[in-house]
Amino acid sequence: MPILPPTYRPSVALRDLGAFLRQRSREQVIGACLAVLVTMIIVIIFLVDSKINTAPPPQIVYVELYDSNRTDAEIIADQKKDQAKREAAAKEKQRQFQKLEKQLGID
Repeated sequence: MPILPPTYRPSVALRDLGAFLRQRSREQVIGACLAVLVTMIIVIIFLVDSKINTAPPPQIVYVELYDSNRTDAEIIADQKKDQAKREAAAKEKQRQFQKLEKQLGID
């Protein structure tokens, strides 16, 4: 005695469903279609909503602690060093883009 019913091809299952629906009244078929449609919409909304408004990963921000008794000259010197680093990084990025431009043949 088998525990599970025999498996059939999907075409056989669809034919069986069609025969079952043909025996029902029009109102019952419309109600069944609406019930399936609403269920599918709810499932789709859950799938889509799980990817929307997810919290971004936390960002770690490192802060440099300075002495409160620094002179203006020290502050200006630090700012000039930082500006030089930023300019060097910008030039390197520009050089990389120019190299990529030459590789891709963009004018």
